[in-house]
Amino acid sequence: MTTTEGDKEIVFTKAIKAGKRIYYLDVKRNRKGEMFLAITESKKVTTGEGDASQISFEKHKIFLYKEDFEKFMAGLHETIQYIECEQGPIAGESHMATNESLTTNEILHEPLKTDDIKIDIDF
Repeated sequence: MTTTEGDKEIVFTKAIKAGKRIYYLDVKRNRKGEMFLAITESKKVTTGEGDASQISFEKHKIFLYKEDFEKFMAGLHETIQYIECEQGPIAGESHMATNESLTTNEILHEPLKTDDIKIDIDF
């Protein structure tokens, strides 16, 4: 898939529907040919009531560059572990069950399970 948005070419996209939100993971290529990840949260917002109600979408974006992937994934994993430790796993599954005593380096190089987050980008 290749589309162009301004000066950035979208080479891959993945939409994740989650309740009232949709998360878009777009791999983009800039004018220099370098790829990066654009993460967009799109949230449906309804204002007004009845016939006067209007629907709009609130969007928030972050851009993640190749040199930051490893640190971002380590931070994300650590943050998910903290939430699960404090509030328990979501839907009875834990992302930290097998990783509790591992270092960040070991976590990053551990094989992913099928329910883990995966970002497969070739550069």
